[in-house]
Amino acid sequence: MTAVLIFLFIVVFIIGLTGLKIVLPYEKGLVERLGRYQRTVDSGLHVIVPFMDRLRKIDMREQVVDVPPQYVITKDNVAVEVDAVVYYEVTDPVKVTYNIANFYIAATKLAQTNLRNLVGDLALDESLTSREIINTKLRQILDDATDKWGTKVTRVELQRIEPPKDVTEAMHRQMKAERDRRAMILEAEGGKQSAILRAEGEAEAVKKVADAERYKRIAEAEGEAQGIETVYGAIHKGSPTNDLIAVRYLDTLTRMSNGQATKIFLPYEASGILSSIAGIGDLFKEKAEKQAKPAEKEKEKPRPAK
Repeated sequence: MTAVLIFLFIVVFIIGLTGLKIVLPYEKGLVERLGRYQRTVDSGLHVIVPFMDRLRKIDMREQVVDVPPQYVITKDNVAVEVDAVVYYEVTDPVKVTYNIANFYIAATKLAQTNLRNLVGDLALDESLTSREIINTKLRQILDDATDKWGTKVTRVELQRIEPPKDVTEAMHRQMKAERDRRAMILEAEGGKQSAILRAEGEAEAVKKVADAERYKRIAEAEGEAQGIETVYGAIHKGSPTNDLIAVRYLDTLTRMSNGQATKIFLPYEASGILSSIAGIGDLFKEKAEKQAKPAEKEKEKPRPAK
């Protein structure tokens, strides 16, 4: 009898343990009784009726669907290989359990179909440069389609859009030619700019030299003018006589004739020169006469008788 009680106690204890269920913090629990949904439980320890209730655990963390690579024909009839990844999270554990049999396969096929549609509406160059646009549109389509499944598509990322090998090589040649063309244009513009700067520098130098030469000439002219004014003022201040002017003129002619040059330059007005020389001669003659008159008067005085 004691053995039977112990056996019954062990059996009841084991059955009781089967009714204890633990739900982890990132999970939700769906309790089904006799195959029918009864309630949703959060994380923690829960008790269910053994052999009558069943607890389904749903992972609520963000998950990833890897969309397999596929060939897509672009708008300009180029076959490109495209693959992507879809990130989603469960928002309603009841819908994701009872509204879709296999969410992973359904999301994969849905992503492949819409990816073909989006890339097929674009040319090759547009598809290669419009990753963000494709990602945004595909995420919106998947999010709207999977809303009745109790999930939310958080983001979609294209992993690659790979054209055929021959198209890739042609694109590389085209990009190289474009880079070479831009380099030639930049080099030509740099040479042009350098020539402009050099010409501007030379023009500025010529301008400065001209300004310096003009300043030099002005300074020399002002110096000569001041010298002439000084000499002219000194001459007038000294009140020179005709005798002094004549002597200075003859001294100047003497120095000119005594120079080592083989040519003697005379004033352009020859008549003026002759008249000047004649005037000088008259001056000397007049002076000589004035000196001779007193001597003659001395001779004409009567001598006293002895």
